[in-house]
Amino acid sequence: MAHLADPEGIDGVRMTWNVWPRSKVEASKCVIPLAATIPVTIPHHYHHDIPTVPYTPLRCKSCSSLLNPFCIVDFTAKIWICPFCFSRNTFPPHYAQISPTNLPAELYPQYTTLQYTIPNPNPNPQPHVFLFLLDTCIIPEEMDYVKSALQRAIGLLPDNALVGFISFGTQVQVHELAFSDMSKVYVFRGNKEITKDQVLEQLGLGGSGVARPYQKGGMGMPQPLPASAAVTRFLLPASDCEYTLNSVLDELENDQWPVPPGSRQARCTGVALSVAAGLLGACSPGTGARIIALVGGPCTEGPGTIVSKDLSDPVRSHKDLDKDAAPYFKKAVKFYEGLAKQLVSQGHVLDLFASALDQVGVAEMKVAVEKTGGLVVLSESFGHSVFKDSFKRVFEDGEQSLGLCFNGTLEINCSKEIKIQGIIGPCTSLEKKGPSVADTVIGQGNTTAWKMCGLDKSTHLTVMFDLSSSDRSNTPSANNQQLYLQFVTSYQSPDGQSMLRVTTVTRRWVDGADSSEELIQGFDQETAAVVMARLASLKMETEVFHKLFLFVILMVPFPFMDTCLVYQVTLLSIIFLFDQEAFDATRWLDRALIRLCSKFGDYRKDEPSSFTLNPSFSLLPQFMFNLRRSQFVQVFNNSPDETAYFRMLLNRENISNAGVMIQPSLISYSFNSLPAPALLDVSSISADRILLLDSYFSVVIFHGMTIAQWRNLGYQNQPEHQAFAQLLEAPRDDAQSMIRDRFPVPRLVVCDQHGSQARFLLAKLNPSATYSNAHEMAAGSDIIFTDDVSLQVFFEHLQKLAVQS
Repeated sequence: MAHLADPEGIDGVRMTWNVWPRSKVEASKCVIPLAATIPVTIPHHYHHDIPTVPYTPLRCKSCSSLLNPFCIVDFTAKIWICPFCFSRNTFPPHYAQISPTNLPAELYPQYTTLQYTIPNPNPNPQPHVFLFLLDTCIIPEEMDYVKSALQRAIGLLPDNALVGFISFGTQVQVHELAFSDMSKVYVFRGNKEITKDQVLEQLGLGGSGVARPYQKGGMGMPQPLPASAAVTRFLLPASDCEYTLNSVLDELENDQWPVPPGSRQARCTGVALSVAAGLLGACSPGTGARIIALVGGPCTEGPGTIVSKDLSDPVRSHKDLDKDAAPYFKKAVKFYEGLAKQLVSQGHVLDLFASALDQVGVAEMKVAVEKTGGLVVLSESFGHSVFKDSFKRVFEDGEQSLGLCFNGTLEINCSKEIKIQGIIGPCTSLEKKGPSVADTVIGQGNTTAWKMCGLDKSTHLTVMFDLSSSDRSNTPSANNQQLYLQFVTSYQSPDGQSMLRVTTVTRRWVDGADSSEELIQGFDQETAAVVMARLASLKMETEVFHKLFLFVILMVPFPFMDTCLVYQVTLLSIIFLFDQEAFDATRWLDRALIRLCSKFGDYRKDEPSSFTLNPSFSLLPQFMFNLRRSQFVQVFNNSPDETAYFRMLLNRENISNAGVMIQPSLISYSFNSLPAPALLDVSSISADRILLLDSYFSVVIFHGMTIAQWRNLGYQNQPEHQAFAQLLEAPRDDAQSMIRDRFPVPRLVVCDQHGSQARFLLAKLNPSATYSNAHEMAAGSDIIFTDDVSLQVFFEHLQKLAVQS
C-alpha cells in the first residue's frame, strides 16, 4: 500500500526530535524546539489499518490516561500500571479473562492508535446543520456562479441534514423555509451590533412578549413552542426544503440599495455572521453545525467593518498594519474574537469562502475561522475552479469526502518531566489546568485540553513541549529511559456517531553532553522546517504587541537617566536588540540555523571549507532558505488577506503538505528520460523540457520554448508525432492527480518560457543565475531578475558564520 512509505507512520505523529534530552538546559541547546504534529482524526488511507472497538476505554484513576500497549500488566492480580503516573489500577470484572495469550485490543503492541465507538445514549442523534450565508453585493455574473454552486451543493447533502439560508447586503435577510407557497423573510438592519438574545427575539425563538408560533396546550390554552422546535421554520431537512431553497435562489436578486458614485456598497458581513450564530444558538448545544459564509467583498457596514464606503480609501495593507494606520482593523478583530467565543461555546463552525479580486477581510475573520476549526478558501471569483471545485468537495461523499467531523476535544497526557506550552493550529484552549501546563505559552496554551468545533481527515495540530526545570533525579521516573505521550481525541463522525481516537507514543530519553550523536540520528529535518515556519508566522502576528510595549517603555522618562548615560545606552541597546528579533523573522530564522549548524555541524574552528553536515541535517539549510523567501515570511506583494489564508492552511496541514508549501517540488519531463525530480533552480529550465511545479497553492505546467513552439505548430496532432503528444499529456495527468486529492483545490497555471505567467514558476526557483552574473552563464540560459542571494551564496555565508570562534 502507498502509505506504508509515509514517514508519519500509522500513528500520524511526527516530532522534531525523536530522541529527547532529559534537561531543560540541554533542550534549549538543541535550538529547534521539542514539538510534535498530530492528526486529530484518522486519515482516509489509514482507515482500515486502525481497529475500532465498540466499548468504552479504561482510564487511570490518578491521571485519567487511557489503557495502552505501554502499560505494565500483572495478569495474575489483574492490575495494570500507568506509564504516565505509575499508579496501579485494577481491571474491572469484564476483563477477568485476559492473559498473555488473550489480550484486549488496547494492549496489542502494534495498536498504538486505537479508535473506540462510544455508545450513544440518544439512539437518534441530531442531524448536522448547514447554514448558508450569501453575500448579495456582487455583480450579476458572480451571483449566477454562486447560485449554481449552492444549488449543486444542496443536492449533494444527506437527506436528513438540516439546511438554513441567510442573504445579506446592506441588510440581513433570514429566509423562512417552512412555507414553500410564500417567501417569508426576517430583515435585520446592517449598521449596528446585534446580540444573540435580540436575534432570538426578532426571529420568535425566545424572549418574552414576542409574537411566536403556538401549539395547543392543556385546557385549550395556547403554549409557546420551545425554541428548538421553532427553529424548524428556518432549518429544514435538505430533502424537505430543496425545492423551496432552489426557488428562493432563483428569485434572489443582487442588493438593490442605491450606491452613490465613488462609494463602495454597504455590506454588513459582521451583522450577518452574528445573526447566523444567534440562529444556530437556538439549536440544542453540541449539535454539529456549520455557518458556510460566501463573501464577495469587504465589510463596510456595522461591526466587522474593514474599510470605509469611500472608494478613495484603499483596503488596509501590510504597511498600514505595521504603522498602526488601519483604523478599522483592531476593532474588527475584537468583534470576530467575540464571535469566535460565542461559536466555540455553542460548538459551531465558521467556514469562509472568499471570492473577490480585492480583499474581503480574511485577516480579521481568521480568528473566528481558526478557533472554530473552519475551512477557508480564497479565490478571485465564484466562477473560478478554485472556488467551484473546492466548494463541491465539502459536500461530496466517498473517496473525495473531506470527512467533516464535529464537536471535537483533544486531551494530552504526558510523562511527568514534560510540560505543554500550547498548540498551533485550528483549536481553542479549554483552560484546563494541570501539572503538565508550562509557564510559557505558545499559541493556544495554559491547558491540557482543547476544543475543535470542526475537524476533518486532513486536520493536524502542532503541539509545543517544554521540560520541567526542577531536578527530578530522585523521582521514580528518573531511571525510566522512555518518555510517553498520549493524544485522546473525541468527536462526532460524519454519520453522527461518537468516536474516541487514542494514540500513545513513546520516545527515548538521552542524558548529558555525550548524547549528541543520538540526538542527530533522531532529528526530523522536514518536521523541524515546518515547525519553524509555524513559529515564525505566529511571532510575526503576535509580537507586534511587544513592539508597542517596548515603545511605551522607551518613552517613559526615568528620573536618573540624565545622570546615568550608561544605563540609558544599555536600555536602548536591549530594546533595539529585542525589537529586531521580534520583527525580523528572516533574522530570527537565520540565527536559529547558524546556532544549529554551529552545534551539530562537523568542522574545524574558523575554517569554513571544513564544514560538513550530517545527512540528518543536510536538507535543513535548503528548507530554511526557501522558508525565508516564502509567502509566510515575505509579505511584500501579498495582501493581509492572502497572508492570513496561507498561514491558516500552513497551520492545519500535515508535514508533507506543509513542506511542499515551504519548498515546492519540481518534476522534469523530456524526450530523453522518464519524468524525474528536478532541482528547484533556474538551471532546470530548458527549451526542450516541460516542468511541473507543485507549490501546494498552485500547480504550474511550464513549457520550454521549443516545446511551446512545436505545440503551437500542432505537431501533437500529427500521427508521426505521437511521442510528443504523450509528452504534453503526462504533466497534465500528473497535475490533475495532485489537484484531485487536495483541499482547497490549487490553482492550475499553464504557461510557456518567457510568457507573462512564467512568473509563477520563476518566483519559486533558486536564483543561481541573475542579471548580476548573467555573463557567466551559457548562451540561452534563463536568468531571474532579482537581488535575492542564491542558495549557494546563502550556504557559503552559513558555513562562515557557523564555524566562527
